[in-house]
Amino acid sequence: MSDPYGPPPSQDPADRPPHGQQPYGQQPYGQQPAPQWGQPQWGQQPPGGQPPYQPYQGGGPMNPDERTWGGAAHWSALIGAFVAMAFLGPLLVMLVKGNQSGYVRAQAVESLNFQLSILIYGLVSFVLVFVLIGFLLLPIVGIAWLVLTIIGSVKASNGELYRYPLTIRMVS
Repeated sequence: MSDPYGPPPSQDPADRPPHGQQPYGQQPYGQQPAPQWGQPQWGQQPPGGQPPYQPYQGGGPMNPDERTWGGAAHWSALIGAFVAMAFLGPLLVMLVKGNQSGYVRAQAVESLNFQLSILIYGLVSFVLVFVLIGFLLLPIVGIAWLVLTIIGSVKASNGELYRYPLTIRMVS
C-alpha cells in the first residue's frame, strides 16, 4: 500500500539536512515561510494587484454604464421570475459586474437579498395556505414583490441607492 501524501523520506544520511534544520521547502509547524525576493510578505497586496474590495459609500462620479447595470440588478429579477428564479438575475449581475463597480455591487447585493427574502416569505405563505391565512398572504407578498422591484429598478436607474424594506440581509 502506497502513501497518498508522497514518497517516504530517504533513509540515506547524505540526503538528510543537518541536525536542527528543516528539509528544503518545509517550515517548522506554525511558522510562515520567508518571502522570496520580489514576493509580497504575508498579508500584503502584490504590487500592481487588484485593490481589496471597498463597499460603496455613495457620492462620487458615476458613469451611465454603472447606472444601467445598477438598474439591471433590480429589473433582472423581473425577467428571472419568468424564466427561472427571481434571485438568479441579481446574482448574475453581481458576479459579472460586481467587482468592477461598488455601486453596481451594492445594488446587486440589495436586490439579491430582497429576492431571497421574498422567496422565504412566499414559501412561508404557501405553507400557511393549509391554515387558510396563506390565501391572504400569498397575493400580498406577490404584489409587494412586483411593486418594490419596479421602484428599486427606477431608483437604481436614476443613480440613487435603494434599500428594500423588510429585507433579511444575508449577502453583504
